Amino acid sequence: MTAVPQAAVQELTMGQAVREALAEEMRRDPTVFVIGEDVAEAGTPFKVLTGLVEEFGPERVMDTPISEAGFTGVALGAAITGMRPVVDIMFGDFMTLVMDQVVNQAAKVHYMSGGKLQAPLVIRTTLGATRRSAAQHSQSLHALVSHIPGLKVALPSTPRDAKGLMKTAIRDDNPVIFFEDKMDFQRKGPVPVKEYSIPFGVADVKREGEDITLVATSSMVHVALAAADILSQEGISAEVVDPRTTVPLDTEALVRSVTKTGRAIVVDEGYERYGVTAELAAVIADGAFYYLDAPVKRLGAMDVPVPFSPALEDLTVPTAGRVTELARQLCKKS
Repeated sequence: MTAVPQAAVQELTMGQAVREALAEEMRRDPTVFVIGEDVAEAGTPFKVLTGLVEEFGPERVMDTPISEAGFTGVALGAAITGMRPVVDIMFGDFMTLVMDQVVNQAAKVHYMSGGKLQAPLVIRTTLGATRRSAAQHSQSLHALVSHIPGLKVALPSTPRDAKGLMKTAIRDDNPVIFFEDKMDFQRKGPVPVKEYSIPFGVADVKREGEDITLVATSSMVHVALAAADILSQEGISAEVVDPRTTVPLDTEALVRSVTKTGRAIVVDEGYERYGVTAELAAVIADGAFYYLDAPVKRLGAMDVPVPFSPALEDLTVPTAGRVTELARQLCKKS
C-alpha cells in the first residue's frame, strides 16, 4: 500500500512565522500595511520584520516618530476608511500610551456607528519578562485589553500558531491585539508550507493527559509542557491546554479537559491579581464544578514591578518547578 505523504512543513522561528504571515497577507491584499517605530529600516528591535520594506516599500512599511498615540490614531483612521493596518507597538508596556485609541475608539466604533463602521486593525506587541529589560519593558498586560468588549486578543505559543493566528487577525473586521512573547522569537517549530489560518476561539491541546489539566498561555505553554515532562516521570499524567485566544475564549475546551482530569492549574505570565488566571480559573470552576477533585489553582506573575536584577526577576514569573510542585500537591503526590 502506498504511504500517504504528510503535509509539507518547514522549520521556522516564531519571528520568521510572524514575518511570513505578514508578507503573505500583504501580497494577497494591497490594503494591508505596517506602521510603527523602527519597522522599516531596522525591522523592529527584535528584527521580526526584516526584509519587508525591501519588498513592499516605505509606503506600506512605514517608520514613524516616537508617538504611539499618534500613529495608532492614524492607523485607526485608515482602518475605518477601508485599509487593514498592522500597528507595531514595540513593547507591550507601551500599550498604556494607546488606550484611548484602542479602548474608547477602536473597540467601540462599530457599536457606536450602529454597525455602519468597522475597524479592521491589528496591534501586534510583546509581553514577557526574564529579558533583563527592567520594569517598563517587561510586563505582560494582555489582561487589560481582554477586559474590553469589542476587542479580540490572541497569544500564540508556537510558530505554527503565530502564523495562523496572525492571518486570521489581519482578515478580521474587528480590532485585534496580538501579543508575542519577546523571549520566544527564536523558538523554532514546524509550520505548514501550504496556505492556512487558525480560527479564533479554538483552544489547542498541546499534550493529552488524565490526572490534571495545565491551562497555559503564550510562553507559559512551554513552562507547562516542561512541568508535564517532569510529572510524567513521577506517574502523574498532565494535560496541557493552550487557549490561544483570551477573546474569544474556548470555554468548552477548558471545561471538557478539566471534566476529564478533575484538577486544574492555570498558568499565565500576567500579574496574578485581577488577571487572566482569575478569569480562566472562574470559567473552569463554574463549568466543571461537579467534576473537580481539588480546588482550581493558578500561577501568575508576582504582583510587583518587574525587577532589573536577574536573580530577582526570575522569581517573579511562574516556572516549571513551581507548576510541578503545585501539581504534586493537587494530586496528593507531594
